[in-house]
Amino acid sequence: MISDRPVVTGMGCLSAGGAGLESAWASMMAGVVSCGPPSRFQAAPALQSPIFEVSAGAWARSLIVPEAELPRTLCVEFFLSALDEALAMAGLGVDSLRGRRIGVSVGTTVGCTLNDEDFYRAFKKGAEPDLAAIRRFLDHNPAPYVSRSLDLRGPVSTINNACASGTDAVGQALEWIEEGLCEIVIAGGTDEVSRIPYLGFSSLLNTSGRPCRPFDAGRDGLNLGEGAGVLIIEARASAERRGVRPVARLGGYGCSADAHHMTAPHPGGAGLERALRQALNGRDPADISFVNAHGTATVLNDAIEGTTLARLFGSGVRVVGTKGYTGHALGAAGALEAVFTVQGLRTGTLPATAGFRDADPACAVIPTREATVRMDWLTACARTAGPSPPNRGRMLTLSSPAAAGSFAPTRPAHG
Repeated sequence: MISDRPVVTGMGCLSAGGAGLESAWASMMAGVVSCGPPSRFQAAPALQSPIFEVSAGAWARSLIVPEAELPRTLCVEFFLSALDEALAMAGLGVDSLRGRRIGVSVGTTVGCTLNDEDFYRAFKKGAEPDLAAIRRFLDHNPAPYVSRSLDLRGPVSTINNACASGTDAVGQALEWIEEGLCEIVIAGGTDEVSRIPYLGFSSLLNTSGRPCRPFDAGRDGLNLGEGAGVLIIEARASAERRGVRPVARLGGYGCSADAHHMTAPHPGGAGLERALRQALNGRDPADISFVNAHGTATVLNDAIEGTTLARLFGSGVRVVGTKGYTGHALGAAGALEAVFTVQGLRTGTLPATAGFRDADPACAVIPTREATVRMDWLTACARTAGPSPPNRGRMLTLSSPAAAGSFAPTRPAHG
């Protein structure tokens, strides 16, 4: 039964929109857009595209995991910051976790793999650079790092599925609980922007020189972003034993691959629609109150996503795009959007889609133009997508704990 599905008992986030969920949501509801030139690295002026960067010092050092011998990567720091918030909301103290069969499922795309350019240059020239850079990279694989640091005994997985990584991590948590592998999973995504992926996306000619404009007729590309989103996914029986009220219920997860092209999505959105229908898990599409779309502001993604959403849910479906506040946060994108979807359900509010001004008939949907407040929503969807082959679709369904429903993050395959 849907009412017996795993629940969300805690969540936390960190992004350019703010440090912590309440701060980020207030900023988004006020329409604040915080993007600009990268501050941690330099690129050729001709390639300048603004990014949504987490401000230096915007997050507190983790209280639950002491600093290790090697300095932590930003990718891990971001995740731990969001995890502190999520565990506090879930009412889970660190000491109560140690030694328990608790899973950790984390999505990331770039992580810190491309940060050590000086090491790679020296190695390529035949030098023998200090291996501390490699040890730091290996020691900071996000999921094993968290599991090891908290002395957890459940399943552990770091997922690297491009922009769908965070959504896949939440979907995997759902499956682990339903298969009885554990009763609690720390799930989410984290990523940081570094020079090489920044230049890589610029070379693909899919970034914009201005703040991105999801679903807008004048959209011309994405902005990269960074941060982390964490959800505590828990078996309903476990939450009841602890006396914790869930903030949402996970109703389904969808995953598909259309293998249409190495990077481009199927023009008819075939993979996305299959993922959406799987995640709905038999639920009537008319029950969905709103969709938190992938909305990258690239020409292809928004047109194919919009027409697919309109075909399945109707052209009047309420759609919000949050990348105008966070940028495209790569492996963290799906997790952040899952957190924001739950927050919309909890509060009955949605922000305006930052950057959207003029409707594009090719998109077939019109996202939120202004902040929406005091709505009684029960069920919503969130979707993500990624460019790596074969083209994959991801989707989760989430619902308010008051509903016997579901929450849905989804994902097709074009960044």
